Amino acid sequence: MSFDNLCKLLSEKHPATFASWVLGTPQTSVKVLKTELSIEPIRADYVTFLQLEGRILHLEFQTKLESTPPLPLRMLDYWVRLYRLYRLPITQVVVLLLPPAPGIVIETVFCVETTRHEYRVIRLWEENPEPFLNDPALLPLAPLTATTQPQALLQQVVVKVNQLEPRQRPEISAYTQILAGLKYNQDLIRQLFREGMMRESVIYQEILAEGEQRGEQRERALILRQLTRRVGELPQEMLDRIETLSLEQLENLGEALLDFQAMPTAVNYADLETWFGTLDVGVKIT
Repeated sequence: MSFDNLCKLLSEKHPATFASWVLGTPQTSVKVLKTELSIEPIRADYVTFLQLEGRILHLEFQTKLESTPPLPLRMLDYWVRLYRLYRLPITQVVVLLLPPAPGIVIETVFCVETTRHEYRVIRLWEENPEPFLNDPALLPLAPLTATTQPQALLQQVVVKVNQLEPRQRPEISAYTQILAGLKYNQDLIRQLFREGMMRESVIYQEILAEGEQRGEQRERALILRQLTRRVGELPQEMLDRIETLSLEQLENLGEALLDFQAMPTAVNYADLETWFGTLDVGVKIT
């Protein structure tokens, strides 16, 4: 599971806390949206959509700015699809976990001729650490916040983790150590937290498994809905075959289905057969 995915997991576990932080005002009525924006596949690994009172919050976390399509275009694309679906104001916030490489510009606007779209970018390394240190839900992000004394900040984080209730401490400690690994030496992290290697810990493995399982389930459900829209109801044997695809194969199928015929007839299954043929599967629909 990537660092971006871990932040998505945290934001969906504590949506009100994260919404209050990024918006700067208390948010009490917040729910996580599980939505399909269009037939075009989206990569949901790092994107969180939250339903607020009369507003949608699109929140995503990034360790780097480089992406395909470019971030400004992707933000515009999400805004259009969200607004078409919900007809509500939309606030878009990108949280950068690490500073970009020297010379890379942090863009906050898409602009082509008369089309202009803006979104917010939070630079985590410039954020005051106090709110993060004082909220268990945000504590895992604290090591990445602003400081002139990184080791002293990490020591403060360890103190806060150790003050948590016993039932909270293992999970928050694991999250915090994983994210701290973006910035700090692993030996220092292990020394301060007095724990063994994170990759050998049961908690770490459970976090990895949970994130990977959630991502694959969402991707599979999304592709099945897209296929049904594109070619109509699928035979059971085709559904069974799709269930055996790996996550990478699902993503490839999601891209390929955009070229499938958009009429729900048996002829359309030829497109699926052709695609499966590229995998040397040889599935035949009768």
